[in-house]
Amino acid sequence: MNHFHLAILAIGALVLLAAWLRHRGLRRERSLRHLLDRADALEQVLHRTRERMKDMREVVDRVPQEIAARAHASLDAQDQVQQGLRDVLEHRLWISRHGLSAPQKELDAACRAMDRAHAAISDQLARLESAGAELADVTQAALEQAAREPSTLTRRSD
Repeated sequence: MNHFHLAILAIGALVLLAAWLRHRGLRRERSLRHLLDRADALEQVLHRTRERMKDMREVVDRVPQEIAARAHASLDAQDQVQQGLRDVLEHRLWISRHGLSAPQKELDAACRAMDRAHAAISDQLARLESAGAELADVTQAALEQAAREPSTLTRRSD
């Protein structure tokens, strides 16, 4: 093999190495961007959940006490939402401290964990919103029915 062939092989090897390094860098960049985007999305869902729970409390305050007690217990998840927000902050800190040096395998695992957390919270929010809409409808119907009843038939809590 002459020097020309060796030079071609060396150049080819360098091109392959450069392409591999570029691909690896792009994959890392996509993973980091995905983590940050998911952290933003998860934070938004958690804030929306907190707002929705507050709205639900207002509806629950209008239903009969025996029903409201159980509903209030379900809505007292403020600590869980706050913990979720702290978890998002911890993820952001981990990304800033270790994102550039973490092995790709760890970044991939972090992306999967963030995706699972976002999906779980989003599902819970969807169920909460659905239950809230149903409860609001039922409550409104009960209030309208009570308004149509003669006052002598209305239960009093005296």
